[in-house]
Amino acid sequence: MAALEEEFTLSTVPLGAGPNGLLGVEQSDKTDQFLVTHGGRTVILYKVSDQKPLGSWSVKQGQIITCPAVCNFQTGEFIVVHDNKVLRIWNTEDVNLDKVFKATLSAEIYRIHSIQGTEPLVLFKEGAVRGLEALLAEPQQKIETVLSDDEVIKWTKVFMVFRHPVLIFITEKHGNHFAYIQTFSSRTLSKYTLFHGQEEKSVIQNFTASVDRKFISLMSLSSDGCVYETSIPIHPRDPDENQRVVRSLLLKTVVAGNARSGVALTVLDQDHVAVLGPPLPASKECLSIWNTKFQTLQTSRELPQGTSGQLWYFGENLFMLHGKFLTVIPYKCEVSSLAGALGKLKHSQDPGTHTVPHFVNWETSRGYGFGSQNSEQSKRILRRRKIEVNVPPPAFEQLLSTIKKDSEKDIEVELCKFLAVKRTPDFHTIVGDIVLELLGRHTTEPSFYPRNSLMQLIQTHVLSYSLCPGLMEAALEKTDVQMLQLCLQQFPDIPESITCACLKLFLSISDDSLQETEINMESVSDCSDPVQEKMDEQTEILQNGFNADEQNCDSCDRKLNQKPQDAAEETTSCPVVPKRAALLNAILHSAYSEMFLLPHLKDIPAQHVTIMDWICLLLDANFTVVVMIPEAKRLLLSLYKFVKSQICICSELNKIEVSFRELQKLNQEKNNRELYSIEVLELF
Repeated sequence: MAALEEEFTLSTVPLGAGPNGLLGVEQSDKTDQFLVTHGGRTVILYKVSDQKPLGSWSVKQGQIITCPAVCNFQTGEFIVVHDNKVLRIWNTEDVNLDKVFKATLSAEIYRIHSIQGTEPLVLFKEGAVRGLEALLAEPQQKIETVLSDDEVIKWTKVFMVFRHPVLIFITEKHGNHFAYIQTFSSRTLSKYTLFHGQEEKSVIQNFTASVDRKFISLMSLSSDGCVYETSIPIHPRDPDENQRVVRSLLLKTVVAGNARSGVALTVLDQDHVAVLGPPLPASKECLSIWNTKFQTLQTSRELPQGTSGQLWYFGENLFMLHGKFLTVIPYKCEVSSLAGALGKLKHSQDPGTHTVPHFVNWETSRGYGFGSQNSEQSKRILRRRKIEVNVPPPAFEQLLSTIKKDSEKDIEVELCKFLAVKRTPDFHTIVGDIVLELLGRHTTEPSFYPRNSLMQLIQTHVLSYSLCPGLMEAALEKTDVQMLQLCLQQFPDIPESITCACLKLFLSISDDSLQETEINMESVSDCSDPVQEKMDEQTEILQNGFNADEQNCDSCDRKLNQKPQDAAEETTSCPVVPKRAALLNAILHSAYSEMFLLPHLKDIPAQHVTIMDWICLLLDANFTVVVMIPEAKRLLLSLYKFVKSQICICSELNKIEVSFRELQKLNQEKNNRELYSIEVLELF
């Protein structure tokens, strides 16, 4: 579930939308500090936790800031553009922007992107991209034209993929939209034409995007009030060819159709998006959180003073204009899981786990100027610039070299050396790359399966399924149930198809094989606990305040009590051995989407259906089979008995509902109550 917490005003200075309003909000090098760029002349640095400004800088009269200020995460300095071509670079010690470093470029800038792990990237209005250092070395260098005539940039964003930046920008020409993907690892620029699919008459109003290791998921909010999604490959087969991609419907009618203002869209995580806009034509604007997997509204908040249609998020904070003031709304998003639905979710974090920070310091990639750079000249031009480059530790490079050619024992030795080195902020991505290297060699050499090394890497508690795709598939191939259990306990993003593949393996593996395997047994207890047996006998007498031996359940009771000794045996014996139970518990505690899980459950063999407690989903998926097999007869009779008892309880509750309605009418008729009173109502 998602929750919006109490909002607070960050800027007490009245703002507005457009060129003279709020241009943007950007993260500073301190997690709790943000740069707010006011359209016109001013940049203010705020500390969110204290709700106060730390510094303010303005350009002189006659100059206009034309794109949001950003922070250079490598140096801690701030960068802003005024009058489209002029760069200003300063730090918190500077007071007057007119006296800080200045560079005048030869072409107009659309946006400067700056994220952790790479130098700032400058996107020009004509579509060209340069690294900041290359521009500072030669500010008047010629900038090529990428876009065609009348083609203008509408939206842009940058990501880090495999420790290299990937920039996407969307353009529009005569009502048609195009996506450009600039990759810096291979230095290629790919172009895609966005086709509208079935909603030919709708107009795209907003864009947002997320990324995995191979695709960019581009989402757009259209004038019909729906959110559409387009999957764009980061590395196309033919980068020089103009390729076509089609939008598909993701969320239907999240805002009122034809809403012209106050509309915005942004991705929060892999399952949630935030939407600004009026939900109905006559309603006020709202901030809403939607779950894209379940296609459901999670929470919303009305914004009675209206908004500008601008929305930013960083960490766990949403920034927007509410009325004329910059407002911050903290939010929380939790991953839905089957264990949570069953009341088995553990909220306490394992002391051995490590929380991955939202902002990571990836390995720095340099040289995005598409030409030679004179670093010494840059250092002379830019005073007080100290470039801090995070490079992989020598132990990492040595480990990768060992993985390619040496034995498993040698790899384990080098891995121990690597894990002994102090962890860096990008440790989780480096571990993911090591796993991929091991799996890559396993693919080319099937006999090579470095199980000990893989188990050691999983136990670092920093991996996820998306960081090491193929790991669980390899474990399934090798029937490595111990590794699969560990992955299920730690990975938050396992696809439902893999979860069900693990389930089938856990159900089909023989008891003898399990006895020889080391399994974590923390999630199970002794199935034949005598104390629990006694409690079961007591609770069997009374269920939810209703005696199941009375009234309408006699017929099924007689059937169940024909062989009491058999029933006693079934209540005191666990249907599976403890090790298999531990593996099944790992399945139950994994995150899932009902929509995607249900089709895979239909492939479970009929003899295995009656030992799981995903009762609703399993019965839906296998109902025709269950009613036919003899093994399920006792289960169905027990379910029938329980449901019938619940119906009896509901019937009794319905009888007293009429009395409560009469009481409510009496309370409504009494209008002479004071602020405090005690009343005694008698029921006859």
